[in-house]
Amino acid sequence: MAHTSDTPKNESPDKASLPKPMMKFWQRIKNHISLKMPAKVALVLLALVLLIVLWKRAIVYIEAGEGGVLYRPFDGGVVTDHILTEGIHFLFPLNYAAIYDTRVQIIRHEFDVLTNRGLPVTLKVAVRYRPIFELLGVLHQKVGPDYPNRIILPQIESVLRKGLGNHTPEEIYTNKGMLLSKLIARAIEEVGRKFVIVDDIVIRSVSLPSGVRTAIEEKLVEEQHFLAYTFKLKAEQQEAERKRIEAAGIQDYAEKINATMSDRVLRWHGIQATKDLASSDNAKVVIIGGQKDGLPLMLNAGDWADNSEPERQDKQ
Repeated sequence: MAHTSDTPKNESPDKASLPKPMMKFWQRIKNHISLKMPAKVALVLLALVLLIVLWKRAIVYIEAGEGGVLYRPFDGGVVTDHILTEGIHFLFPLNYAAIYDTRVQIIRHEFDVLTNRGLPVTLKVAVRYRPIFELLGVLHQKVGPDYPNRIILPQIESVLRKGLGNHTPEEIYTNKGMLLSKLIARAIEEVGRKFVIVDDIVIRSVSLPSGVRTAIEEKLVEEQHFLAYTFKLKAEQQEAERKRIEAAGIQDYAEKINATMSDRVLRWHGIQATKDLASSDNAKVVIIGGQKDGLPLMLNAGDWADNSEPERQDKQ
C-alpha cells in the first residue's frame, strides 16, 4: 500500500508545516522574484538601499568652525576624551556624531527685573559666547545642544536679578557706580564655569515704566542745569578774584613808580631826550621856553622848512 502525503513535491517539510495563508504569501514572493528578476539583482538592489540608508550615519563631514561628539550606543555611550575635528570621518553605522558650532555666536535676550521698590525693569542684552572645544563631549553629555537656553541665559538672569533687586530704578537706569558693569563681569565669570566661554554681555537697553522714566529724566535735566549754574558761578568768582589781583598789582606798581619819580628825575630824562634829538642829523628843532622849572617844548620844523622853499624860489 502506497504511502500518501499532502506535502507538495516541490516544497520541503518545513514549508509544509507553515499555515496555509503564510504558504500562499511565500509562494507569491518566490514566484515574483523568479519571474521578474534574478536573485543576484535583488541582492544588489538590497545592498544599495542599505548603503543609501546608512550613508549619512557611516560618513560624517565636519565643516570649518565645528566639532563633533561621537556617541557609541554599544561601547560606553558619549566619547568625552576625543572630539572629531574638521574634515571627513568614517563611523560604524550604529554610531553617530553630534555636531557643535565652535565659532563665536551671539544670542539676544530680553527679561524683566524687579527693583527694591517692586517696579519692573526690562533689560535687553546681547551675549557673545562660544563652547570650549576640549569640553564638547562633557557639554553634550551633561547639558546637550540647547546649552544656551539651559545654562548661559538662566545664569545671566540669575546674577542680574540678584544684583539689581537691591537697587532703585534710578540707580539701575543711570548705572550708578558702574552697577551694571560689575554685575556683567560677575555673570561672565560664573557662566565660564559651565563648559562655555562668554566673551561679553552687552546691555542693549534698560526700559522703565513711562512715568518713572519721565520723572528720572526730568530730575537728571534739573541736575545738569544746577551743575551748569554752579560752574558759571565758580567762573565768575574766579574772574572777580583775577580782577582783584590785577588791580592790586596795578596799585602796587603805581605806588612804586610814585615813590621813585621826582621833578629832578623827570627833568633829567627830558634833557637827555633833547640832547639826543638835537644831535640827530635829520632833525631840525625849534625850542620854545616853557614855564619855570618846566621842560622845553620841542617841535620838528622839517615840514616848515620844506614848505618855505617854493616861496624863496618865487622871490628870486
